Amino acid sequence: MSTETGPTVGAEPRGHRIAPGPKGLPLLGNMPQFARNPLAFFERLRGHGDLVQWHFGPNSCVFVADPECIGELLTETERSFDQPALGIAFRTVMGNGVVVARGTEWRRKRSLVQPSVRPKQVRSYAATMAGSTVELADTWSGGERIDVKREMAALTQRIAVRTIFGVDTPADAEAMGRAMDVAQTEIGKEFAGIGALLPDWVPTPGRARIRKAAAVIDAEVGRVVARHRDGGDERPDLLSRLLTAVDETGAHLTDEEIRDETVTLYIGGHETTSSTLVWAWYLLSRNAGARAALHEELDRVLGDREPEFDDYARLVYAQAVVKETLRLYPTIWLVTGVAKEGARIGGVAMPKGTRVWSSQWVTHRDERWFPEPEAFRPERWDADAGDEIAEYAWFPFGGGPRVCLGTRFAMVEAVLILAVLARRFELEVDPGTVGPVPTLTLQPDREMLATVRAR
Repeated sequence: MSTETGPTVGAEPRGHRIAPGPKGLPLLGNMPQFARNPLAFFERLRGHGDLVQWHFGPNSCVFVADPECIGELLTETERSFDQPALGIAFRTVMGNGVVVARGTEWRRKRSLVQPSVRPKQVRSYAATMAGSTVELADTWSGGERIDVKREMAALTQRIAVRTIFGVDTPADAEAMGRAMDVAQTEIGKEFAGIGALLPDWVPTPGRARIRKAAAVIDAEVGRVVARHRDGGDERPDLLSRLLTAVDETGAHLTDEEIRDETVTLYIGGHETTSSTLVWAWYLLSRNAGARAALHEELDRVLGDREPEFDDYARLVYAQAVVKETLRLYPTIWLVTGVAKEGARIGGVAMPKGTRVWSSQWVTHRDERWFPEPEAFRPERWDADAGDEIAEYAWFPFGGGPRVCLGTRFAMVEAVLILAVLARRFELEVDPGTVGPVPTLTLQPDREMLATVRAR
């Protein structure tokens, strides 16, 4: 939908226009290029401009890279842009939770879920986050070899099971973890492949695997929900808050809605934080200066004690490490919406039905917004450092009305985990480049093995 072939009715106050993207194939459009490497493809689109036309199969799409335009996409969601259909694999796992729901239904669900993750509630979960991490730290010893991905996944699973479900049975975490691993892989495969264009009723091996994984998830969540309801006692976990939440009519969430929101919170509290921590250890292992600055802050703020919730605000550099990690390796690597009648981006009309895409991976690594974009520099987040970061140049949790509800939970969890472990240890990640794989979240392309060094 370039200015030569598509409508651009109206003024373009910031000088934007839709540039033509790379040529595609009949019927498939640019899908083969996208499927081979979505991140590289988005980088290629950015080379064409800030608003670029491309085709996902027969569907007309516009890629957006400019922060101001990204802000319009995010803040105009629900009014000018719809949530897209995200594929049968995604919907099988996520159901119709707050991430997927639209319109009135989305507003109702958000009002019911949001109180569970407000700052007051996150404070109550901080002791579990830190305590679970201390348990892990007590099992590590200097010179030990670990699989960083496995260790971080097991830890965040344990925290998720305890804070969301209020239980502490290893089988819960293990069964859910295995099913989530399958789900994440299959969602990524379908999203980037031909499966995204197939009708829901077409059977594929991947869809069979996703149904099997979803059945495990449903069984585990159903079992824990039943246990909560049978118990009768008030509990401080997220699931209990969801079970007692009522909307403006006095209605509770249904069993199906409870399942959908619980899975959404689980993924937000486990998958995203685990991935962020893996990348943080990778980056710290390769940046001695950042590692030393983090250790200095931990020694100064914590001394010989473990972190508590109130320490989160004091651990400014640790927060910067997490933010810089999310800049370079954003867990959620794209956002997308479907234009409604009258939608505009950067002053340019988006015909109804146009799929608008943006990628954190691309904008976070744009030298216009981040000097030395490939460098790991946590200090760029220091308010006194002089680096002015444009709004929506950094958007790892999305933004606007559909910003991730678990943002505070995820940031506090990542900082407290990092503080507990980095106060005692350094992780010497094995040499070699680790690349990103865009599945449901951005995952390392190989095992990340490391040697534990006691401080």
